[in-house]
Amino acid sequence: MTVHLTISGKVQGVFFRASARDMALTLEIRGWVKNTSEGNVEILASGNDISIRQFIAWCRKGPANAMVAHVAITEVEEKEFENFSILR
Repeated sequence: MTVHLTISGKVQGVFFRASARDMALTLEIRGWVKNTSEGNVEILASGNDISIRQFIAWCRKGPANAMVAHVAITEVEEKEFENFSILR
């Protein structure tokens, strides 16, 4: 399963990307995370259904200093990634 997530709220400057990578590695999810110019965080995540659901649940809260307002979720065509990386 591969999903595209756009997380809005206070999600930049709170270690969201690094925390998302750590959580993805824990859940054996592959893909990437990046900040957007609009102030959101964008993620493309690929893994099994259970791991993806757990990852989405984590994204709804984020790291300690984040204040997530909304998570837009789109299921996309399944993609293969070697790891989970932070894009700049």
